[in-house]
Amino acid sequence: MGAGNSPLIDTHIHLFDPKRFPYHANAAYQAPPSPLEPYLRFVKEAGIDHVIVVHPEPYQDDHRYLEYCFAHEPAPMFFKGTCLFDPIASETPDRMTELVKRNPKRIVALRIHTNRTEGIPPTTSGPIRDRDLKHPAVRQTIRKAHDLGLGIQMHMIPLHAPEIAAVAKEFSSTPFFIDHLARSAQGTCEQYKKVLEMGGYGNVYMKFSGWAYSSKEKSPPFGDAKPLVRRTFDTFGPDRMMWGGLGHSMKEFRDARNVFDFMFDFATDRDRSRLQGLTAARVFGWS
Repeated sequence: MGAGNSPLIDTHIHLFDPKRFPYHANAAYQAPPSPLEPYLRFVKEAGIDHVIVVHPEPYQDDHRYLEYCFAHEPAPMFFKGTCLFDPIASETPDRMTELVKRNPKRIVALRIHTNRTEGIPPTTSGPIRDRDLKHPAVRQTIRKAHDLGLGIQMHMIPLHAPEIAAVAKEFSSTPFFIDHLARSAQGTCEQYKKVLEMGGYGNVYMKFSGWAYSSKEKSPPFGDAKPLVRRTFDTFGPDRMMWGGLGHSMKEFRDARNVFDFMFDFATDRDRSRLQGLTAARVFGWS
């Protein structure tokens, strides 16, 4: 459990079992195994109440392992998850609908990867990442995600904040979730100001996850990122910010807890409870 007996929810974990569920031919990277069974022992020991399985790029649009995790969870509705489909593919709305119908109340967001560096053009094929957010099919995909009750989860770098802000503003009734503090160290201060401007949109949420991506330091507690974390918290607030990436082992969990305690030593107990689980419970439909 989180602070004050509030729920402890990990909003961002990847699980991999390439021996039983081989990676996709278009996998953007090859991850080491991190299978479900030892993870279930870990979450019990750590006292984690619910988890968002963020469907990872090595599986691309093959969601069989995500559905395996749903079928072998330790308690009803312990897991929810994100999906990954090509946002510019004409068949995506129908495929997304099929996945959601097979797994009612499970899929919470469509994840979109927008991490290309300046001067690199959008992709049109291959691994599902860096598509053009201005492509008309993206609007159709987001509209269908909204109709299905899904949010849009943005894995981004600060460079792309203006184009993401434009989409979030256009679809103002659809929740947008920004991963990993927008990987702030991969952008400039001016670019991150554009990320923070999205805090003015009531439908945009920030995840305190992947904190190492916002630091130039090589080891915890990544103290150089603390001022940025504070500015981000002050902008989004505890009702639109949530914790993720609590680890796969007790050592990783203790490290994550230490970073959280260091970064949010200014926060009240109530605000910490929101960050650790109350906000995620409300947003993702866990009572």
